[in-house]
Amino acid sequence: MSSSPEPEQVVAIEHCPRLVDPARVASVREHMPDDATVQDVADAFGVLAEPARLRIVLALLETGELCVCDIAASAGMSETSASQHLRVLRSTRAVRRRRDGRINYYSLADGHVRLLIDVALEHTRHEPT
Repeated sequence: MSSSPEPEQVVAIEHCPRLVDPARVASVREHMPDDATVQDVADAFGVLAEPARLRIVLALLETGELCVCDIAASAGMSETSASQHLRVLRSTRAVRRRRDGRINYYSLADGHVRLLIDVALEHTRHEPT
């Protein structure tokens, strides 16, 4: 008759009334990204959490590339406001700029931004069960 393995030991922490599974906690901590990476991800979500910047990203998702004037018109804001938001989006590598003469054109930096937005849109459309 084979014996079943004993369950992992669960211990309580002094300031938490719940029990903690030290093996799971160790596994989570082992796979947790470093502080700088966590901050970069939080910054990316923070940048996209601003409605005006999200409108700009959505406009670029739809068209691929736009100049500041067209971005402002598409997103319903002034060119000055669009330029300020584009500066923030560029600083977090969400969009890139291409210059053609005196006109700057903006597009999404890569497909990762599209993936983030697509997943977020799908999440908001999802009906809770």
